[in-house]
Amino acid sequence: MSSIKTQIAGITLNNPIMPASGTAGFGEELSSVMDLSELGAFVTKSTTLEPWTGNAKPVVAETTGGWLNAVGLKNPGVQAVMNEKLPGLAEKGVPAVASVAGKTVEEYVAVAVQLSSAPNVAWLELNISCPNVKQGGLSFGTNPETVTHLTSAVVAAAHKPVFVKLTPNVTDITVIARAAERGGAAGFTLINTLTGLKFDLMTRRPVLSNGTGGLSGRAIHPLAIRMVRQVREISRLPIIGVGGVFTAEDVLEFIIAGANAVQVGAARYGNPQILSDLIQALPAVLERYHIDNLQDLIDQTLTEVAPHD
Repeated sequence: MSSIKTQIAGITLNNPIMPASGTAGFGEELSSVMDLSELGAFVTKSTTLEPWTGNAKPVVAETTGGWLNAVGLKNPGVQAVMNEKLPGLAEKGVPAVASVAGKTVEEYVAVAVQLSSAPNVAWLELNISCPNVKQGGLSFGTNPETVTHLTSAVVAAAHKPVFVKLTPNVTDITVIARAAERGGAAGFTLINTLTGLKFDLMTRRPVLSNGTGGLSGRAIHPLAIRMVRQVREISRLPIIGVGGVFTAEDVLEFIIAGANAVQVGAARYGNPQILSDLIQALPAVLERYHIDNLQDLIDQTLTEVAPHD
C-alpha cells in the first residue's frame, strides 16, 4: 500500500489531511464522528487575545459552487483555548496547529507567544487573510510591508514555526508570499476564502448580515491549485493547500501543484466524516496513479518546480 506520510516543519505527519481553521472548532464535534488521531494534524479555530462574539446571524449562505461565510472569527479567547481547548486536543493524540488572529501586531504577538508555549502545538498559522472582520484580516494580508513586519514580529516572539495563511484577494499572491518569507515564515497556508456577495431577491439586501462573506467550496479549487503552483515556483518553503478539497483526487492534485499537505473545510458541510474518508481513500488513489510514496512525489516537485539556491 502506498505511503501517505508527509513532512512539515521537521515533523512527520501520518497523512497530509487536516481540517481548515474554523471548520471544526477545537475538535469537540469532530471527535464524535472520527478518531482525531487519524488526522495528520488538527488546525484550531482562529484565536484572539480576548473572546470575540463574531458577526450577527445569518453568517452562512449556500451559493453557486460553494458557500459564503461571515462568521467573523468567533472564539473564546486565548486563555480559554490554553486552559480548556488545547489540553483536550492533547488527549486525542493529534498534533495541533494553532491559528492566530488579532486587530493589531501587538495582539498577534501576545496570542502567538501563549499558543506556541502549548506542548502539543506543532506550529502556528497566522490568519492575516480573513475577509470577514472589520479590523485585522485583509488589512494585514494584502500589504507586503505589513506582512513582513507582522510575520517577523511573531517569528521573533513565538516558540514554534510560523506559517502564514495567504489571501487570494490580491493581484499577485507571490508578492505576499515573498513578503512573508522575508519575515521569517516557516511555510504557507493557501488559499483563504475569496470575498463574495449574495443578494436576497425579495428584500434586495445582502443575505449575510456582514454584507460580504468568504467564498469556499468546489468553485475555488482551480484558483487554489493555480496559486499553490505559483507560490511553489518562487519558494521552497512547505505549503499547505486549501480550497475545494472533496475527493482524494483533489488532494493529489494539490500535491502535484506543490503542496506538502492539505486542509479541508467546505466539504464537511455535506459530509461530516469527509476527513476520515479522504485518509482512507488516498492510498488507493496514489496506487492508481503509480505513486508508491507521497513524500517522494513532494520531493520530486521541489526538484522540478521550486527555485534552487
